[in-house]
Amino acid sequence: MTTTKTWNIDTAHSGVHFSVRHMVISKVRGSFGSFAGTVTWDDADPRASAVEATLDVGSIDTGVGQRDDHLRSPDFFDAQQFPQIAFKSRGVEPKGTDRLRVTGDLTIHGVTREVDLDVELGGRAKDPWGNERAGFSATGKLNRADFGLHWNQALETGGVVVSDEVKLSIDVEVVKQAGVAETVAA
Repeated sequence: MTTTKTWNIDTAHSGVHFSVRHMVISKVRGSFGSFAGTVTWDDADPRASAVEATLDVGSIDTGVGQRDDHLRSPDFFDAQQFPQIAFKSRGVEPKGTDRLRVTGDLTIHGVTREVDLDVELGGRAKDPWGNERAGFSATGKLNRADFGLHWNQALETGGVVVSDEVKLSIDVEVVKQAGVAETVAA
């Protein structure tokens, strides 16, 4: 018997962050302020679980407006032509009692590539209003060039302005959908 529950991402208690090396010597960190998604969780068999999420590219924030505008431009994300980043899982693999590997399709800049996310289960709790909540933390990395994000400049001292490797750090709190019956399959 399989029992699944659908949970919505609580964006007020979640965050999607990234970091990338700048000029080889330091890291620039940023986040996306607008995103949405669901987790369909199967308590009996986590392999039957699924994740779907979208990020609003226009909500990118590195703390420097001029840099954020450049990231939204055709040099990078081209937010006008490609306003969303999307993730849809294809597989969930348990890695112990509180860890998972989630593999899925990530679409950035109109290009879809497979990515793996290492996920830590944060637990469950009822909030003061009776809602059931769960938490997850995920990490991963990607090569931005694989998604057509090629802008760069060579440095006189060697290296480039922006590294291709981007590290991801995602903290998500989800709320069980109210009024949605659990799906039970034999």
